[in-house]
Amino acid sequence: MSLSFAKRLPSHRFLETHSIWLVVGIIIVVAIGGIVEIVPLFYLKNTIERVEGVRPYSPLELAGFNIYVREGCYLCHSQMVRPLRDEVERYGHYSLAAESMYDHPFQWGSKRNGPDLARVGGKYSDDWHFDHLRDPRSVVPASIMPGYPFLETTPLDYRHIAEDLTALSRVGVPYSQDMIDHASDDLKAQGAPDSSGAEDLQKRYPKAIVRDLKLDKREISEADALVAYLQRLGAQVDFKLYDDKANIR
Repeated sequence: MSLSFAKRLPSHRFLETHSIWLVVGIIIVVAIGGIVEIVPLFYLKNTIERVEGVRPYSPLELAGFNIYVREGCYLCHSQMVRPLRDEVERYGHYSLAAESMYDHPFQWGSKRNGPDLARVGGKYSDDWHFDHLRDPRSVVPASIMPGYPFLETTPLDYRHIAEDLTALSRVGVPYSQDMIDHASDDLKAQGAPDSSGAEDLQKRYPKAIVRDLKLDKREISEADALVAYLQRLGAQVDFKLYDDKANIR
């Protein structure tokens, strides 16, 4: 830079020697940066494409989601398949923003000590998942995952499941009052296919998988809820509709 050009540059000596004006300048710059970051959040809903099949979690699935978060499963398992060829070939279709629109908090993760779970729903049987939670190396010999046998013997505490739905409805999850009022009944109905509430459950939560948990002989366990949650992941969307739109490089 030539000396003559440097002389023409505006000097900041004034700001450097007047602390009040320096503070004013900092506030202005920070305000502009804040506006740039905050304003797009008001238009966030416009950026999420509505995808057919994506629905809020059923009460049993939500209870499983809460256990998944409580046990820190997201620390080793991500739920975000990136639009890269090697990821798509291994895990399936890349993740859509709408798939996690009802997750509070979202479970994208930042590390993979284990495989990505965004498409694990329906990939394995319920029995496989129960065996895996009880003793991971019984089904995956090279697994470094710790066992969670206590989940199978711990009764699920769902006394506050209606309050959970209410709280989520206040942050935008479309739980109706009917869903909230029948939260406990729907949770039990998802584990009893012969119950009178199974049909109503399917109406409120389409494609909810109803299992025979032998509720006449035992209580619903935390493992039951966690498996219900895992079997939902990636099973809501018909990705064949998006295969033609994919542009994977």
